[in-house]
Amino acid sequence: MAESLPLEMLTRILSFLPLSDQKEASLVSRAWYCAAQNALRETNVQYNIPVSSASLPVIKSLGLRGVTCIGLTSLDGSPASQQVLESVAYHLGPHLQSLCLSGGSPTEASFVALILGCPALRSLDLSGCHSLFTSGTLLAQPETAQRVRQVLRGLCELNLAGLRDLTDLSFNRLSSCAPNLERLSLAYCHLTFELRPARGSFGPPDSSPSQLSFHNLLRFVKERAGRLHALDLSGTGLVPEALKALGGVAGLQLQELRLHSCQDLSTEAVTALCRLQSGLTSLDLSGCSELADGALLAIGRGLGHLWCLRLRKHDVSPSCSPRGPAFLCLLQTSFWQVAALPPQ
Repeated sequence: MAESLPLEMLTRILSFLPLSDQKEASLVSRAWYCAAQNALRETNVQYNIPVSSASLPVIKSLGLRGVTCIGLTSLDGSPASQQVLESVAYHLGPHLQSLCLSGGSPTEASFVALILGCPALRSLDLSGCHSLFTSGTLLAQPETAQRVRQVLRGLCELNLAGLRDLTDLSFNRLSSCAPNLERLSLAYCHLTFELRPARGSFGPPDSSPSQLSFHNLLRFVKERAGRLHALDLSGTGLVPEALKALGGVAGLQLQELRLHSCQDLSTEAVTALCRLQSGLTSLDLSGCSELADGALLAIGRGLGHLWCLRLRKHDVSPSCSPRGPAFLCLLQTSFWQVAALPPQ
């Protein structure tokens, strides 16, 4: 009976199975094999490909199967890496939607060539790709930037976490090539905060070629406020004044905000955030050790749509920990899914 089902229906059925069961189902028949492969694509499984000449046949095979989500490991500036990138662009590029180069060291030229071959990209992970930003010349040529912009118009998610050499200029060049970004990660990048007392705002006013400033990030958020829905600023040393300024951006309606290990944040700043960004559905305050009961109460009163709250590893007193009275009050007045609580 299963053999008579349309491929689309069989694919839908197999998509509900765990990966191990899908693998077993693919051995039943050719029809089931095709359905299992389609199910894998629909669940956006990421295929991690080691960069070596031995991977070239695999890349070609994945291209024939229409795989849309890959990650490249051990990427560097060697001829072998260059060959792999060219193969990815040729066989996978036209339908590739998610590309992860995390921790790799591609050359600027090979990176640009790869991106130009991937017109359907929606997610790009460049976390830890220091080689692309060390010189500060990535996308410095207007002609190259224009071509990349045409390709990345559909990019929705950009991960720039952990980039030690990321500056205002390099960030602006790259982000300007992705005008429709909805999700951005700058986790563990070194943000600088310079407050001008006379105006009570962040400076300096111009983009810096040597540092990544909160002023520049705030300007970016203001420009993209109508589209940006998720930010990850974990480990950036975000200060209370900066969080208030971020939350108060006109037109910004964040759904997800990650502030893991931003240890300088205050209860007052979180309270202001809850008032200004009441539509948050996911909030990560794990490792924010200066928060007290008032922050939890503000979350309970202000974030009525929240379904995921992370508070792991708070280094605070028992009375204001996630097991304290304020947290019990929060649970009694809400129906949230509170995720990743400290282990018992």
